[in-house]
Formats: sequence, C-alpha cells, structure tokens
Amino acid sequence: MDKTKVFKEVKRYAFMILGCLSYALSLKAFLEPNNIVGGGVSGAASLIHLLTGLPTGVFIAVINIPILIFGFKKMGWKFILRCFITTACLSLATEFWELILPEKEVLIDTITSDGVLASLYGGILQGIGIGLFIKYETSSGGTELLGRLTHGLLPFGTIATHVAIFDGMVVLMGALFLNSLENILYALILIFVSAKVSDMIVMGLAKAKLCYIITTKAEEISDFLISHSPRGVTLINGEGMYTRTPKGVLMTCVKSKQIVGLKASIKELDENAFVIVCDANEVYGKGFNHI
Repeated sequence: MDKTKVFKEVKRYAFMILGCLSYALSLKAFLEPNNIVGGGVSGAASLIHLLTGLPTGVFIAVINIPILIFGFKKMGWKFILRCFITTACLSLATEFWELILPEKEVLIDTITSDGVLASLYGGILQGIGIGLFIKYETSSGGTELLGRLTHGLLPFGTIATHVAIFDGMVVLMGALFLNSLENILYALILIFVSAKVSDMIVMGLAKAKLCYIITTKAEEISDFLISHSPRGVTLINGEGMYTRTPKGVLMTCVKSKQIVGLKASIKELDENAFVIVCDANEVYGKGFNHI
C-alpha cells in the first residue's frame, strides 16, 4: 500500500472517530437528558436506556451486530468490516460521553431543558456525524443497511422508504413507551436539521454560481470573460426557437462574490442577453476544488 492510500485510510478513520464523537454527544448531551428518541438504531438504544437504565453504547452494538451478520452476503466483507469498526467506535464514544458528562439533571440545568433547542442542537451534532460518515465512506449499518436488506426481500417502494419505515417505528415506540406525543414533534425537528447539516458537510459550504448566458454576441462576451476572469467559458451553439436566429449559449462557473461583476460586464456588452444563474453545490476543476 503506497503512502497516498495509507494517508487516505488514516484520514477516513480519523474523521470517522470525529463523526462518532459528534453523534454520540448529541445522544448524551441533548437527546437522552430531554427524553427525546430519534430514529435508527441509536434511537432504539436510547429508548432502551431511558426505560431500563442499561448502557446506550452496548445496545447500539447489540442491535447492529445481527444486522451486520445478515448483511454480510449482500454487501461484502469490506463494507461490513467498516460498518463493524464504526459501530464499535460509536458504542465506545457513547460510553465515553456517559463517563465524561455530568448526571442527567445537571445537564438539563446547565445546557437546556427545552425540547426544541435539544432537538435543534442534537440534530446539528448528528448531522455532522452522518455527514462525515457519508463523505468519508464509512457507515455503522443501522436502519440504512436494514432497509437495503428488507428491500431485497420485499421490493416495494425504495430503500429510502424501508429506512423511513424503520425510523418511524422507533420514533413511534418512543412516543408510546415514554407516553409523550411531543417526542414525534421533536424527532421531526431532529431528523430535518440532521439531514440539512449532513448535506452541508457532504456538499461543502463554498457554494458557486453556474451561469448560462444566451446571447447573439457570444464571441465578444467570451473573449471579455476569458481576458478579465480566471474562469473558463464553454460555448454551446443554440437557436432561438421564436425568432429562428442562431444564438450562443455560454456556460461558466464563478464564485458567489464574482456574480455581481459578471452581470455588470454582460450588461455592458449585450443588454439584451438572457442570463440564468443557478446555485452549484460542488464544483471541481481549476480554480475550485481538486476532484
């Protein structure tokens, strides 16, 4: 294994550990102290902890291990091994925070007893963890893997449908056994925030703008942009279907702060140009991120 691959693996597992610590902190600092049960295996383990006092981390592993065993044939040993390592790390991280953090009553007094705030910040921490798992290609298995397995046996809907069903069952059990319908409302906040934050982690915060410029002066505009900007320009030949006249469609990608200057330049060269500006979440290539 060369140095590049070694560095990649070290980086993968370093961020996996960080993701596990973040995810586990959401359980121990925000969700469990406020009796909030989210979806997934971690939610089921939290529910068992809240009902019995048994360790959350232990039950994260106990529930996941049968899922990983059943998933071995379908997903292959490399994927299952990574899932097992992540599951073990998440279990240990959960118990680590259990030892480090003060008692439940103290956490409620010092951090928050507000269910909305707990759901919000718990969702942020879970989203960071999930985003890091996705970005660095690690997984703890859980309901995502279970959904893949059941979809293979009962192929209705999509894998996401199966995952949502399992997560929904955990949330409903939390509301039932804890005798709190508010748990469903808090869980929805938790899931929504977690999904948004994980998307931000995966896609990145450095958004760019994708611009389409439909103009009869494609040469003049492209020459100007190339000489006055470090960004490349691509010409797509088109035809205005109403006037039946040939038009150039210029495509370029710029950073958000450059969009104002770009529009001003286009207006100066062709005030009749038709400009479409779209958000670009990920841009790879010269001047942006390395692919």
